[in-house]
Amino acid sequence: MPTYEYRCTKCGVFETQQRITAPPLEKCPTCGGPVQRLISRNVSVLYLAPGFHTTDYRSESYKEKAKAESKEADGAKAAS
Repeated sequence: MPTYEYRCTKCGVFETQQRITAPPLEKCPTCGGPVQRLISRNVSVLYLAPGFHTTDYRSESYKEKAKAESKEADGAKAAS
């Protein structure tokens, strides 16, 4: 579940975990005052396993064309 930051006009800034589909809070859980959801700077995403990148699931025809282009580029460098 993601963590969202809110600013209460009375209490200050606080964090809470909510489902993505949950509506934003309108009242502070501590004092009941109005709150505003902040844009969080605490964004850290770690991709520790293969399969998260587009290049991991390229088609065989794409891989063959990429190899051919690489060979052509190497040949052009050697010729110059």
